[in-house]
Amino acid sequence: MNPHPRKADPPASWAERLRALRNLPPLLAMVWETSPSLASVSLLCRLVWALVPLGMLWVAKLIIDRVAVATAAKTGVPDDLWPLVALEFGLAIAGDLLMRAAGLAESLLGDRFTHHIGVRLMRHASTLDLASFEDPVFYDKLERARRQSAARLGMLSQIASLLQTILSLLSVSVVIISFSWWFLPILVVALLPVFWGETRFAMLAYSLLYRWTPERRELDYLRLLGASVSTAKEVKLFGLGDFLIERTEALFDRYFQENRKLAIQKAVTNAALNVLPLAGYYGAYAVILYRTAKGELSLGDLTFLSGAFLRSRNALESVFSTLSNVSEQALFVRDLFEFFDSKPTIEDHAHRLPAPRPIRQGFEFQNVSFAYANSGKTVLENVSFRLEPEERIALIGENGAGKTTLIKLVSRLYDPTAGRILLDGVDLREYSPAELRKEIGVIFQDYVKFDMLVKENIGVGRVERMADQARVEAAAQKSLASDVVGNLANGYSHMLGRRFEGGAELSMGQWQKIALARAYMRDAQLLVLDEPTSSLDARAEFEVFQRFADLTKGKMAILISHRFSTVRMADRILVLGGGRIEEQGTHAQLVANGARYAELFELQAAGYR
Repeated sequence: MNPHPRKADPPASWAERLRALRNLPPLLAMVWETSPSLASVSLLCRLVWALVPLGMLWVAKLIIDRVAVATAAKTGVPDDLWPLVALEFGLAIAGDLLMRAAGLAESLLGDRFTHHIGVRLMRHASTLDLASFEDPVFYDKLERARRQSAARLGMLSQIASLLQTILSLLSVSVVIISFSWWFLPILVVALLPVFWGETRFAMLAYSLLYRWTPERRELDYLRLLGASVSTAKEVKLFGLGDFLIERTEALFDRYFQENRKLAIQKAVTNAALNVLPLAGYYGAYAVILYRTAKGELSLGDLTFLSGAFLRSRNALESVFSTLSNVSEQALFVRDLFEFFDSKPTIEDHAHRLPAPRPIRQGFEFQNVSFAYANSGKTVLENVSFRLEPEERIALIGENGAGKTTLIKLVSRLYDPTAGRILLDGVDLREYSPAELRKEIGVIFQDYVKFDMLVKENIGVGRVERMADQARVEAAAQKSLASDVVGNLANGYSHMLGRRFEGGAELSMGQWQKIALARAYMRDAQLLVLDEPTSSLDARAEFEVFQRFADLTKGKMAILISHRFSTVRMADRILVLGGGRIEEQGTHAQLVANGARYAELFELQAAGYR
């Protein structure tokens, strides 16, 4: 967590903003593909709606002129007055209906677009490497992309409104130019400083939000820690409530102070700059009044021109402001598309080999080394060993020895930094990652507790077979999770976790049995268990491993455990230390060697005496 604010970044330049605008066409294409019918309705309604104000102004001019003539001549109410009033009323009704129809279409389109882009984010994230999710820079990019999935709805409305305003401005401008060609250029020039001010502060606002992305993630994390069922016990036991609140408030205050300073500067500057367009408008208004007083214009002309000029001023302000906002929003859209452009280093292609079934020669590590990106520390170094078909091996070593990393490599969540891993004599990189992982069932120590039904919690081990109740129940029998299910009111249809109503919260040992069932559900050729019994009591652990030989019959298995009662059941034990294999052999052989394994075994055995 970053305790100090960073130096202010320079605001995005106009060149950057113009480059960012290139993302608008693909964004609009995404909107169109979300729902062509709703997008068409919105666009059509706004285009027709744009012409309604000019029509109402013109009808109002005709009404005033009719009344003025009738008043001067004292001829009473003109016969054609009421049809004009009815026409203006009809135009007002039409404008309201068009506005509401456009709003309805855009509301529905917005809901579908939010879902569409959210699913696309999930789909793209699912293609990326595990390394991406362990990179803070990637997390910043993902966080900005997530925020854009909802925040850009306002931008889409702005773009639609901009098109409507431009069409309305063009129609009104024709009238103004026909009256006096120099009015509109003066108004445009007067609004340019306002446009510059809006643009300048939009750039600064984007720079602020971009720079504070890590801190905003930290704020979200602190709020989650302070109000989450998963952290509630330790927060209360350790009295962390005030600590988390103070840290949250301190972080927010730093952000608020910087944002407030920018907001005040924007308000003061734009208020000063807005004097120019106001002066331009009232100067033109004075000229119109003067010509009306001289008799050169009628009262209807006065009403029409002053209304048209006011609308053109408002429309120009809206166009400049919206253009500024859209160009600024385009910078955020750039973040979204940068996320979509991110590529995995481990890619799956059609020409990749399918995983062999059955596996005939097994896995072979040849001088494999690995270091996590940006860490500079080698986790594994020149590791070489074989895993034969139907063989069960165990990995032991102190924390950080590289045991879990080795599992990530064999399941191709990472590729080796050096060396290679073979499967049936073929480099692992030649196989389809997706097909390879179907043949590997892994239960990591930090397994996921899904807030789903029991059968779904187990079924995710083989999603395409989730509806196979017999398979789900067989997996539960193997992991002893069936005993847990038997105590739940709704059995395999019972909700787990506290997130949803009626959900049951299990003990750590019960959750681990569910996670083990998930691995057995996969029915893979290689079963990988990372500390599979760490949360089980002694009796449950004994029962699991009494059946371990039967459950792994005909399969390869890799066990990671700190318990020697577990690893001694393996055919071969690999002792990792310092990123290397220090020794390997059966339990009896390693104890007889009197080296590292024997030392660790004696230390653990002494604790039970």
